[in-house]
Amino acid sequence: MSRDTHAGSSRMRLRGLIRKEFLQIMRDPSSIAIAFLMPVFLLLLFGYGVSLDSEHVPVALVVEQPGVDAAEFAAAFHQSRYFETAVYPSTKDAEQAMMAGRVNAIVVLRQDFAQQLRRKDGAPIQLIVNGVDANTARIVSGYVQGAWGKWLEHYALQRGLQLEVPVQMEQRVWFNSELRSRNFLVPGLVAIIMTLIGALLTAMVMAREWERGTMEALLVTPLSMSEVIIGKLVPYFILGMGGLVLAVGMALFLFEVPLRGSLWVLFAASALFLVTALGMGLLISTVARSQFVAGMVALIATFLPAFLLSGFIFDIGSMPGVVQAITHLIAARYYVAILQTVFLAGNVWSVILPNVLGLVILASVFLGVTWRKSRKRLE
Repeated sequence: MSRDTHAGSSRMRLRGLIRKEFLQIMRDPSSIAIAFLMPVFLLLLFGYGVSLDSEHVPVALVVEQPGVDAAEFAAAFHQSRYFETAVYPSTKDAEQAMMAGRVNAIVVLRQDFAQQLRRKDGAPIQLIVNGVDANTARIVSGYVQGAWGKWLEHYALQRGLQLEVPVQMEQRVWFNSELRSRNFLVPGLVAIIMTLIGALLTAMVMAREWERGTMEALLVTPLSMSEVIIGKLVPYFILGMGGLVLAVGMALFLFEVPLRGSLWVLFAASALFLVTALGMGLLISTVARSQFVAGMVALIATFLPAFLLSGFIFDIGSMPGVVQAITHLIAARYYVAILQTVFLAGNVWSVILPNVLGLVILASVFLGVTWRKSRKRLE
């Protein structure tokens, strides 16, 4: 048989296998649901239900001696969108409200607030914060200090006074000037969705073949293992890219996340990550011959690490050194960094290229190991 004839028959076999996989996808509604319904559900859940922003924080305000100055200070809290203030007659009542979980912080203005305000060293205010959630406590403390500082500026301006500040800070927020946590969460969520689509779908592909007994039929065909792997990857790659288009469309038009980089960089990096995720799923499916086991392993080995160790929610730089080293084995870590950069900062190649290299290495490892393990089963 000539080389051209062999190549032609190989292409024909490969087309037949890809067509067979597409028909299988059309007959299996769960694959369509995972690729298209799951991204919609997760994006709506996280986009609307999860927020790292602290707004309308319940705060107790205790004014021991009402007056004009105390009323102006209290108005600064009432008018802020960050606080939901409630006035309490005494500190004891406010503390009971905090114990009951009705407020997260207490601001106390002492009886001599007005007199102390006109002295050189100023008037102290007391802030009591519920520290059970340390992150929220720090945010609330910063909000109160900001409200206090703005009120002091307004107070000095009204009276023609010079507010002496030894250091004047000029704040600039880069990349996410609106400080919307949604702009940070939604791009990272795309990585979680692509991980689930790629790994979960393909993890059950070859396991399903073994369960139904069709794998033996594939083994006796002239198909090479490379053709089998490509035939399994191509349909689910196309399905995954369709899910990506849906997820990116929702991010841009529904949640109004800015895209400061280029679409071709976004889709090229996503295609590379999807190949990596498909490789992970195929590797799992070659080891586990049960769809149930393959699905459970895919969730534990891909979804949980992608959710916890990719930088999607938790900052990798704040993790212990050992855990930071482990994150280099998580493909989603590189993809999340690319997504957040392309969406919020632009085409920053000093960030994109090293992470692309990490994805290339992991994709090569997963697909190479899958090919070798599958090859051994043919012998």
